[in-house]
Amino acid sequence: MPPVLRTARFAELTPFEVYALCRLRVDVFVVEQECPYPELDGRDTEPGTLHLWFEEDGAVLATIRLLDDGGTRAIGRVATAGAARGRGLAARLVEEGVALSDGLPVTLGAQAHLQGWYERFGFRLSGPGYVEDGIPHVPMRREPA
Repeated sequence: MPPVLRTARFAELTPFEVYALCRLRVDVFVVEQECPYPELDGRDTEPGTLHLWFEEDGAVLATIRLLDDGGTRAIGRVATAGAARGRGLAARLVEEGVALSDGLPVTLGAQAHLQGWYERFGFRLSGPGYVEDGIPHVPMRREPA
């Protein structure tokens, strides 16, 4: 069976789903990329935040979160398990996040080496680069079609 796309607000997540989503993000960002950062930043629990992920056999393969920033939406915490990379799961999640953005502009802070990847989805550089947690990033924005 192919991976299943799941979406939920924080209040709808089970404790096991919260654990699995956070575990994947920590595995990718903190362990693999060696970036200690405040994973629990308070944004996951906001009523307007939507969590999207692909699940297969009970395991989270890839995830993003879509934040409600008022007049814009923001995609963040894009992470794919090492064993699930190359399957297009993150791309499908970004596409779904854009589709769920209610026709509003969408922003994100991309790791600089992924700028071209995000450009495939219509995101464009929207300001000067910056370093976050030791990794070069660029701000990007996608205007509604």
